[in-house]
Amino acid sequence: MKALPENNRSVCPVSCFLDILGDKWSVLIVRDMMFSSKSTYKEFLNSPEGIATNILSSRLVALESNGFIEKLQDPNNKKVPIYKLTRKGHDLKPILIEVYLWAEKYFPIPPEIMVQIQAFKAKQKASKNK
Repeated sequence: MKALPENNRSVCPVSCFLDILGDKWSVLIVRDMMFSSKSTYKEFLNSPEGIATNILSSRLVALESNGFIEKLQDPNNKKVPIYKLTRKGHDLKPILIEVYLWAEKYFPIPPEIMVQIQAFKAKQKASKNK
């Protein structure tokens, strides 16, 4: 049986999702990793939303402890840790794509993200047609 997240409020999947990723910062960190290839603490700090250092630290720890990201050593600079999405983290892509598709009706979508969304949709369509 699959384990529920710690401190979950219920067994509802939406509630469990929100218990882990319900704050705006965690999802934005995943977004930056997924769509902007950010991987260092400094890169996350430089995101336009302006996350505070203490919040960033705590969210990175939470994402790692919940298995969405892993912390590695940068092969080019052993003093700088880098963060990578795990399989579990990558599996959030369809959810974020759906958010972008919804937002496309109401908000401007950056062109570089639209390219990724269109590629993802084409891949999904091709896999359904097999």
